[in-house]
Amino acid sequence: MNKKELLLTANEVRKGIIVGTFHAKCGHPGGSLSATECIVYLYNNVMNIDPEDPDKPDRDRFVLSKGHAAPALYAALAARGYFPMEEMKTLRRFGSRLQGHPCFMTPGVDMSTGSLGQGYSAAVGMALSAKISNEPYRTYTLLGDGELEEGQVWEASMFAGNRKLDNLCVIVDNNDLQIDGHLSEVNSPYPIDKKFEAFGFHVINVADGNDFDQLARAFEEAASVKGCPTCIVMKTVKGKGISFMENNVGWHGKATNAEEFKVAMDELTKAGEEICRM
Repeated sequence: MNKKELLLTANEVRKGIIVGTFHAKCGHPGGSLSATECIVYLYNNVMNIDPEDPDKPDRDRFVLSKGHAAPALYAALAARGYFPMEEMKTLRRFGSRLQGHPCFMTPGVDMSTGSLGQGYSAAVGMALSAKISNEPYRTYTLLGDGELEEGQVWEASMFAGNRKLDNLCVIVDNNDLQIDGHLSEVNSPYPIDKKFEAFGFHVINVADGNDFDQLARAFEEAASVKGCPTCIVMKTVKGKGISFMENNVGWHGKATNAEEFKVAMDELTKAGEEICRM
């Protein structure tokens, strides 16, 4: 996809996130919105995948370790053609394929996640399996910065570094907010880049993880790294794209009411029109 197509897709994914959480009356729109550009770029410009054959053996794997951002993953999968975007209205409903956290039953989902830290460990296992079996696929996993407070994250990092898993790309969504507030107020994981470097990772810092040009350069560099795993630490804005949600910790575990929903959708409609005029 070219940049304009990526921007339009990200805007549609944001609409899907808002629609899904509104109809569910619950969910995590803030952390889903901060990760939107990264997931859109991966599924459209980076990963070897096929919506017509979601389980093809040589596909690249993606594990959403910050599983509460499932609305972003689902909307990106819908935009890529795995299932209709209309299905976002069933988010978190009994019997829906789109549960509150990613689940194997959803087309395109490679790992059931939710308990923070565990998705990352599974991704490391996938990367190791590819090495053992001499398979060409790469594994990508997206972590929240608050998730880095889990000890399991660093156990997995130590293993990945020691095994030199250069087919593994870890991405940290560094929006600096978690459910209880700013990272520094809860249990600071900073400096994130230096910690991953200490575990043997090649680290790429992205100043704006909501910018497609910067993401393009980061993933291109990541693909060229040999002999060690890569970690992309991307600074993002929680609630990105919705004025009243941006940098607002309150949108972790909260859905819009009818009035807020209208404001959010109006903003996204206007944003889409501006992109079309580019």
